[in-house]
Amino acid sequence: MSESRAVALTRELIRCPSVTPADAGALDVVETALKAVGFETHRIVFSAPGTPDIDNLFAKIGAGAPRLAFAGHTDVVPPGDPARWRFEPFAAEVSDGRVYGRGASDMKGAIAAFAAAAIAYGELHGAPQGTLSLLITGDEEGVSINGTVKLLEWAAARGERFDHCIVGEPSNASTLGDMIKIGRRGSLSGRIRVIGKQGHVAYPQRAENPAPIIARIVAALSGHELDKGTTHFERSNLEFSTIDIGNPAVNVIPGEARAQFNVRFNDVWTHDSLKERILQVIREAAPNANVEVEFPPSNAHSFITKPGAFTELVVEAVRQVTGLTPELSTTGGTSDARFIVNYCPVLEFGLTNETIHAVDENARVADIDGLCAVYARIIERYFEGASAR
Repeated sequence: MSESRAVALTRELIRCPSVTPADAGALDVVETALKAVGFETHRIVFSAPGTPDIDNLFAKIGAGAPRLAFAGHTDVVPPGDPARWRFEPFAAEVSDGRVYGRGASDMKGAIAAFAAAAIAYGELHGAPQGTLSLLITGDEEGVSINGTVKLLEWAAARGERFDHCIVGEPSNASTLGDMIKIGRRGSLSGRIRVIGKQGHVAYPQRAENPAPIIARIVAALSGHELDKGTTHFERSNLEFSTIDIGNPAVNVIPGEARAQFNVRFNDVWTHDSLKERILQVIREAAPNANVEVEFPPSNAHSFITKPGAFTELVVEAVRQVTGLTPELSTTGGTSDARFIVNYCPVLEFGLTNETIHAVDENARVADIDGLCAVYARIIERYFEGASAR
């Protein structure tokens, strides 16, 4: 049996070893396919000091409202040791009904699916009564500086507008159709340094031991209830990832202790309000200690696209293709949707996330075709039903 356009594009994209920030020809694959049915395309390279240059693709067909966009990234994380893979990580082998390769699920399969759906629409209808756009970047898995953020700014400066957007991140937990992401939690990291005074363990009065202090701080923050969750979000969660003293001697009181944590927070908080709460808890746990707290910069804010007509359209398309009614969720990590929400309502729907970033990453052939069918139905209904919104 011949493979579908979506599966063929998926395999072609996987064969491009686009480990972030390299493009390795991935955007050429998408651009060539879109131009063949009349898409206007633009390749834009963005730069910033101390970061790699990133190639980006903007493509559109049609003009005016309504304006639907799809967004995603062709860059992937490193495959690790190729010897641990069942197949070579960038060979795009098909076995047992699955396409194997780095990026199969995250998220070259989805890019292939929405590109194939857009191409099919163009072949059948030509340009829509409105605008269909694709925004594809190459640094989502990297520092996210020269990709979606700047591509959106570039598009806005040209007068491009978006009414709604779907990001093809692997949103489903185990089965295509089980989950749509309608928002994401924010992310805030912190580093704590407790400064003591080094000394001999036999003479504690001459030293200041930071170990009990860092222990009190870790316990206080770990046990502190930040909130009880909200309508669409679970409760905010703070987790420590390291506690380091780095003292090899058992008879020396250390001079300092360090800890590092990350908070995934809901829409109760902003970065500033969350920082202040954390500092308050630390002050209460160690009121007289010499404590330094650093919060590295973060552009991961919490956001929500409240359910409405567009969400209902996407849910119905998923239901018609898969037979499932997807859960509307805000779980998981961050994505480029956090930038897109500043321009228009955004949802995330893609493949399953069971094997993303793992050895033997793969996607079911049936899921790639099913996802393409969902996207195709969304595009059809979106431009047919423009007046209903």
